[in-house]
Amino acid sequence: MNALISTWHERWGEWLTALLQHLQISLVSLLIAIAVAVPLGILLQRRRRAAEIALQITGIVQTIPSLALLGLLIPLVGIGTVPAVIALVAYALFPIMQSTITGLNGIDPNLVEAGTAFGMTRGQRLRKFELPIAMPVIVSGVRTSAVMIIGTATLAALIGAGGLGTFILLGIDRNNNALILIGAISSALLALLFSTTIHWLEHRRLRTILAGFLVLVVALIGSFAPQMWAAAHQRETIVVAGKLGPEPEILMNMYKELIENGDANVSVEVKPNFGKTTFVYEALKRGDIDIYPEFTGTVTESLLKNAPAPSTYARTVYEQARDGIREQDGLVLLEPMKFQDTYAVAVTQQYAREHGLRTISDLRGVEHAATAGFTLEFNDREDGGRGLKSKYGLDLRVRTMEPALRYQAIANGNVQIVDAYSTDAEISQYNLTTLEDDRHLFPAYQGAPMMREDFAKDHPKVVAALNKLAGRITDEEMSRMNYEVKVNGRSAAAVARDYLQLCHLLG
Repeated sequence: MNALISTWHERWGEWLTALLQHLQISLVSLLIAIAVAVPLGILLQRRRRAAEIALQITGIVQTIPSLALLGLLIPLVGIGTVPAVIALVAYALFPIMQSTITGLNGIDPNLVEAGTAFGMTRGQRLRKFELPIAMPVIVSGVRTSAVMIIGTATLAALIGAGGLGTFILLGIDRNNNALILIGAISSALLALLFSTTIHWLEHRRLRTILAGFLVLVVALIGSFAPQMWAAAHQRETIVVAGKLGPEPEILMNMYKELIENGDANVSVEVKPNFGKTTFVYEALKRGDIDIYPEFTGTVTESLLKNAPAPSTYARTVYEQARDGIREQDGLVLLEPMKFQDTYAVAVTQQYAREHGLRTISDLRGVEHAATAGFTLEFNDREDGGRGLKSKYGLDLRVRTMEPALRYQAIANGNVQIVDAYSTDAEISQYNLTTLEDDRHLFPAYQGAPMMREDFAKDHPKVVAALNKLAGRITDEEMSRMNYEVKVNGRSAAAVARDYLQLCHLLG
């Protein structure tokens, strides 16, 4: 409990920002869903067949996994708030539409008939008695949707939309239960607050309910005012994003320091913790972000449609990646840093001693007894799980899991083998040893800034600033910095600044 309170106190400013983002995303989604679903429910209430089809469609949408839906939306509408809101609205339509139709169908037909006999139009009947009578049922559907939206909105952090999910993702990545609890408890309390407030509105007069939602609209618009004012008066903003993990976050903060140090007319916004390579790559191509740190081997093995011949020579892999990604997508990959963050296969030091494991080929002796914990991305790559089968002939029993969880799994003895990056802090933290890639499966993985070609041409100062990192940062230095962030709990920004100052890269 003390750790939870102290962490919350230390990150108070970040928590307020995340809470505001979560509220904005949730409220926008809920209000749009109400504005669409209630009129649609009214329109379809007397068209039974059309209503059934609409409910079936919106019900099917609810069965689509949220992460899959976000992945489908990114190539169409980019990253950030827009795809998050679209996904949340899609999930929220069914409960509201269903409750609207159910509430209106529950009205006594004799009452409707009497209203018609008195010469009332459909619109007059709706205003005078149909909506007031059906309102408790409609509001209950809104309440269900609100709770679902607030819970699902935590995934918005995966695509750069912020919110309380940033604490959960960071906590999982850092193996920090306090951060996870801060995000989860805050989200749960927010959902409870919304549920209680909307439940209170269920049995109030229609005018009171409408006034309540009008207050929400005004508050929502007001919450965006400071951001709109800041956007109108700030310098040019360059957006630097990155994948999950301490290493991308450290590199992003180095980029920020170097760019702002080299050009006083720009500011840099850092967007860490994107969930997948595809998310950040698509965001760069669309122009939603400007720069992100990528690895040469990832470009050649995952991003290029026509993958070049595999190579273990670092310069060859870089040139293949640089030339291929420019030709395919019009992207520029700057000169790489020195360290090699290549894939590796790791086991505990004790397990290696017990079974005489030194190379990946040695795993043939334990392949039927051991369980491997691989990330989804590694398991599906030719220079990963597929390559272990084709090049090493290994038939391992594999459990796929999120990157941070595989280290917890091997520490707890749930798996005996994991994939790793050679500079991961967890290799030291959990007393692991990496096995020699004796058949040269893994290509070189050097980190380098990637950006669009037009951005590079328009920002020569940015390119010059980032090129100061070319050929710098050794494996040992990167591993040590990762350890500082991951294990010792230092901020990535502070670690990045310390390195740049130590190397005299900041003027």
